Amino acid sequence: MTLSEVLPSVRQLSIIEKLKLIRILAEDLEAAEDISPLKPFKVYDLPTPYNNFGAGATLMQALESENQP
Repeated sequence: MTLSEVLPSVRQLSIIEKLKLIRILAEDLEAAEDISPLKPFKVYDLPTPYNNFGAGATLMQALESENQP
């Protein structure tokens, strides 16, 4: 069975049934192994703009240059 075969039936579901389907599919995906590149309980460094003084000005310049013709 393909997505294009299932989709017309899914679109006829009520909003509540669609939400239940989303939850069921999300639980199925969560139970599947090796679906995420992230490892459970591992700490990952995530770059943020905090304490990167001047990041706002750099972003503003990038936005302004993008809006220039």
